[in-house]
Amino acid sequence: MAVTKQRPASWRLIGPGIVVAATGVGSGDLVATLIAGERFGYTLLWATIVGCLVKISLAEATGRWHLATERTIFDGWSSLGRWTHFYFGPYIVIWGFVYGATAMSATALPLNALFPVLPVWAWAMLAGIAGLVFVWFNQYPVFEKVMTAFIGLMFVTVVSLAVILLPNLGNMATGLVPTLPQGSTIYTLGLIGGVGGTITMAAYGYWVNAKGWRDATWIKVMRWDNRVAYVMTGIFVIAMLVVGAELLYTANIALVESDRGLLDLSEILRERFGRPIAVLFLIGFFAAAFSSILGVWHGVSLMFADFLGHLRGKTNRPVEEREESVEFRGYLLWLTFPPMALLFFDRPFELVLLYGALGAFFMPFLALTLMWLLNSSRTPAEWRNGWLSNTGLALAGLLFLIVSGNELVGMVSGLF
Repeated sequence: MAVTKQRPASWRLIGPGIVVAATGVGSGDLVATLIAGERFGYTLLWATIVGCLVKISLAEATGRWHLATERTIFDGWSSLGRWTHFYFGPYIVIWGFVYGATAMSATALPLNALFPVLPVWAWAMLAGIAGLVFVWFNQYPVFEKVMTAFIGLMFVTVVSLAVILLPNLGNMATGLVPTLPQGSTIYTLGLIGGVGGTITMAAYGYWVNAKGWRDATWIKVMRWDNRVAYVMTGIFVIAMLVVGAELLYTANIALVESDRGLLDLSEILRERFGRPIAVLFLIGFFAAAFSSILGVWHGVSLMFADFLGHLRGKTNRPVEEREESVEFRGYLLWLTFPPMALLFFDRPFELVLLYGALGAFFMPFLALTLMWLLNSSRTPAEWRNGWLSNTGLALAGLLFLIVSGNELVGMVSGLF
């Protein structure tokens, strides 16, 4: 059997991995990692590294499916049966409604702190509309350049802050040994599973195709792109852990477990280092939040266009055609305007429960269906899973099932 000739990897080709990393690492991940450092110091450093390895495995499998088969992940899901439609359809609609409000609110917080001329809800609306306008009128090449700029800003801001805090390298080294402090088990699993891990993991294959990588000759390039992006993510996450450990853990300072905790951190930075450092951090906070808006508005809209296209018998459309489609732009509007109603009210309890229940199972769904697809005759024999990929996907699936089960138990117990 002839081996597919591979194109040479190059730094200048990197792009889709940067996009998925910038999208996946949002303000929620900043808070989770920061509080891990605040509560446990460097003890959970190993968990952040394992989390990045898990994401490399998932993204590589998604990209390899798109390139080896020249079909999208939704083509693969459809081949497994219509049950995938019955799960994915309600999930992507409800997820988009709730996530839209969440992402807009997160982006509004640093904008309101930097420019308090408008209330949070007004900044949230402007952020959503800005994302809509940008994605509506720009295709992938421009989108990638802007996302690269945002992740560069995030990276420089947070890593610079970690350097300023002069981390204790000896204490950091102890965190490389896997240990579980009392009360940290579920929190650790969530940290591994949460950093950079959302529905946008599945969007990676669509961005790979949008880059112009359309067949198996690009798999080596895709793997390089994926690894570089998640090594950067790992450095970024470790830097945030340093901030929590050096600034909060040593001083016994606790933060709120929400996006507003990042505003509290900016005040702590202002008191210790002065306003310029606090402003720099708020800019990084904004970059993390707004890049998630742009990434979701573009990537998940592509997935929705593919999903609805399948239902309408329109399969195998080029990415450029999907970006101009009614389905793509309809979902953009869905992400932007209906969620604005949630900015003025507490989220409806039943909707949040349904969103949580469906969302909890997405990452196990992605990991386990990728194992199914990439070990079957649907994938050319040359590109089927080896033991390393199977181990990574199995670990991801098991991990996410445990985390999902814990989330569901928490939601059910909240009913009583």
